[in-house]
Amino acid sequence: MTSEDEAAYKPKDAVGRGIESTLITGAAGLTVAAIQNTLTKQNVSGWGVFTRGGGIIAMFAASGGTYGFAKAAAANLREKDDSWNPTIGGFLSGDPSLSMERRPDQATVRTFPAILGFGAGLAIVQGVFDYTGGKFSGYDKDPNVDEYERKEALRKNRRRPIQETLEELGEGRGEPSIQLSGESNLLKTVGVYGPGYRERRAERIKENYGIDVPRT
Repeated sequence: MTSEDEAAYKPKDAVGRGIESTLITGAAGLTVAAIQNTLTKQNVSGWGVFTRGGGIIAMFAASGGTYGFAKAAAANLREKDDSWNPTIGGFLSGDPSLSMERRPDQATVRTFPAILGFGAGLAIVQGVFDYTGGKFSGYDKDPNVDEYERKEALRKNRRRPIQETLEELGEGRGEPSIQLSGESNLLKTVGVYGPGYRERRAERIKENYGIDVPRT
């Protein structure tokens, strides 16, 4: 990141980001708890979503809220908006989301090395994901660049010069194909030809065999 980007950094609302992430992931946890409550074999009421799945909802909400707050707070403290911020947020959010071991009747805390391992694993995933564009489709396209100009630039960047192709393959090389024209069959060779090929071909034939070949 350049010094201009660092100077233009705008502080983020860490509390607002934390609340927003808490609501989103809490809603996801509520959905998961509702599905589990629906699929249970026991006869439970609708309140089982909260009585039986309250831990899941709290775990999702705590994880999302921690990630949103930690990511924004890290960016404000470092005054940089790079991939280290989601890495820090992922490490801190991995502890409440993955450190609880769910059992039928209780939830127990895993060992301290397991908590560190889960946090480090989620930190790596979040950091790499943000570093590679933050989307499954890759980096965003520049909205200031016209799509036609962008594709033309890609074609020119990958297009090989004709002279290089002629040096490797030679002129006039190709597979013969039959072209139907009325009642007669004409054998036409499809190949690669450089500028001035007819003139050079006519000169070679005249030099080697003494035959004048039309150049039109």
